[in-house]
Amino acid sequence: MPRRLTGFTPSGDLHLGNYIGAIAPIISQQATTDTVVFISDLHALTLDHDPAKVRRRTLEFATMLLAAGADPQACLFLVQSHVPEHTELHYLLECTTGYGEAQRMIQFKEKAARQQQVRMSLLTYPILMAADILLYDTDEVPVGEDQRQHVELARDVAQRFNTRYGPTFTVPRAVNPPIAARIMDLASPGDKMSKSASSAAGTLCLLDEPQVLRRKVMRAVTDTGSQVTYDPAHKPGVSNLLTILAACTGEEPSRLAGRFDRYGELKEAVADAVVTTLAPVRERYLELACDPRHVRTALRTGADHAHELAGRKMRQVKAAIGLLPG
Repeated sequence: MPRRLTGFTPSGDLHLGNYIGAIAPIISQQATTDTVVFISDLHALTLDHDPAKVRRRTLEFATMLLAAGADPQACLFLVQSHVPEHTELHYLLECTTGYGEAQRMIQFKEKAARQQQVRMSLLTYPILMAADILLYDTDEVPVGEDQRQHVELARDVAQRFNTRYGPTFTVPRAVNPPIAARIMDLASPGDKMSKSASSAAGTLCLLDEPQVLRRKVMRAVTDTGSQVTYDPAHKPGVSNLLTILAACTGEEPSRLAGRFDRYGELKEAVADAVVTTLAPVRERYLELACDPRHVRTALRTGADHAHELAGRKMRQVKAAIGLLPG
């Protein structure tokens, strides 16, 4: 079965878009796909950050994934920094990656433009992402368009390494998440729902209380006119609400549109569907959060297993690139 890898960077709060686009597919596919799920805490250090928040969110993200249904018995479940082979492979891949390749990354250009002082890690973290992927001989990486370039870099690096030093890495491929994963901000439907949004008003966070979720949906920006139609180009607000409802119910947004005569009716249905989808996850999260030892034990077990897999891969990589065995 193919090995599929998904990482979650603990910067900001997990939201409905993360759940629909990344978390739910993990849960539904972990029994039939060789799944690697990890918290990419090292990636959270590329920008100015609060150390206490990174630690808190790392445990929070792990707890939330377990609450949503991630099964450590069915998938490899770990925190990135708990497996030192990630950073060890990172350096060796830097030795096979050109400066120009890293500098061309679109996300580097966009994020660097907003920083007064650009950290070197912001330039090289796509190579660390390549290490995350290649370390486990990953076949598939579900990503949105904003991360596809990084998977292409991982492919290029793997192919170059294999050509220069012999067959070593599986060449990964990017796979598209479900189309409903592109859930937009409720307050600004032209923007994708984001963990790092400047305002929480348009983001349906997984830890929001049901009444907060409902209030955000009822205050969502809609469009001129009153007809409920699925038309993302001309009616982005209403179309986003239909997309959310479709994601929660498994139906097609264009078919759902015909069931509503007014925006208010649509918002009520969306609010009900969101609460029905997320409230059980929040409740389970609160139960698990009362016993962090359970979560830490799952992470420790996952790191031990990952260390075994990663250690074998690193011995192969070191031998290929020319390092003397210890």
